[in-house]
Amino acid sequence: MTTNSKNLSQNFLALTFCLAIFVPLSLSAQTVQEKSSEGSTSEVSTSTPSDSTAINAPWFRLEKLNGDNFNQGDFVVGPGRIEIEGKPGETIVKEISVTNRISDNRTFELTVEDIEGSDDPDTSVVLLGAEKGPYTIKDYVSFPNKTFTLNLGERAWVPVTISIPPNAEPGGFYGSILISTIRESENASNETAKSPVIARVGTLFFLTVPGDIKREGYTKELSLMNKKWWYESGPINLNILYENKGSVHLNPYGEIRIKNTFGEEVGFLEIEPWFALPESLRTREVTWDREMLFGRYVATAHINRGYDDIIDEVSTSFWVLPWKIVGGTFLVVFIIIFAVRIFFRTFEFKKKA
Repeated sequence: MTTNSKNLSQNFLALTFCLAIFVPLSLSAQTVQEKSSEGSTSEVSTSTPSDSTAINAPWFRLEKLNGDNFNQGDFVVGPGRIEIEGKPGETIVKEISVTNRISDNRTFELTVEDIEGSDDPDTSVVLLGAEKGPYTIKDYVSFPNKTFTLNLGERAWVPVTISIPPNAEPGGFYGSILISTIRESENASNETAKSPVIARVGTLFFLTVPGDIKREGYTKELSLMNKKWWYESGPINLNILYENKGSVHLNPYGEIRIKNTFGEEVGFLEIEPWFALPESLRTREVTWDREMLFGRYVATAHINRGYDDIIDEVSTSFWVLPWKIVGGTFLVVFIIIFAVRIFFRTFEFKKKA
């Protein structure tokens, strides 16, 4: 055998050996890759229902309440007020709750209106409708959706997003998130006579952007309801009048102490914080619920303005004179005096005789 033939034979054997090893390895690798692909396909198939559920889920948190006493013909919104402090460029999300106590398949709608204070102390806020207020919050508020549907006894926790512009100026911004639904008139006698009644309930939103803001307010007076100064009996109704002259809302609070004719403290009332919008007057009504009263009383209010720990002191006085008791007492005294005088006149006449 020549040298070339010998080399050719050796190369053929080497090639045969390589093919014998490579082909099984390639088939094994292909099998592993196919198994891996099958596993990946299986994972995608498993995750599809989860993704579908997330897409079909409501954009608010839904809660089914326990019990069966929900058919009250109304709906409940809470909380009544949300106060927020945020910096320019910041985004804040708050939730409001809506509880359906009307009927199944009830649709609710979300709207935003600006609010402002009033010179009428008995009016806490004024809704401005489509108009923009001097402290508008309309452009800052958004919802994922403006309508949602609830069945009877369900509660929705609706997210409200407040996006503060980067160029927002320091101060207060005020509005109300209103939830409305349409109901049919209960007094209608037939289908054609029925008229829709739009019910609206709102949550107040108070946004404060810190910075160079003006806080200025004071307690103007403490007075009696309807300016009365004389009562027959308790309870006694008192009014605290507060004026806010600043650029942000204030939350005054305090106490009222009541003393009798002898200077003894006979009553104490704690005043929880209430709000006053910028450039407005606000009244806080307080009741001293005590029945057995007699004489002159002095009520003194110590009101914290809601900033810098400044305390205002205002007072008022009133009388409690039960006319039936007073009249009866005077009548008894008169009868006694008259009887005594008659007695002594008769005794003196008999003595002379």
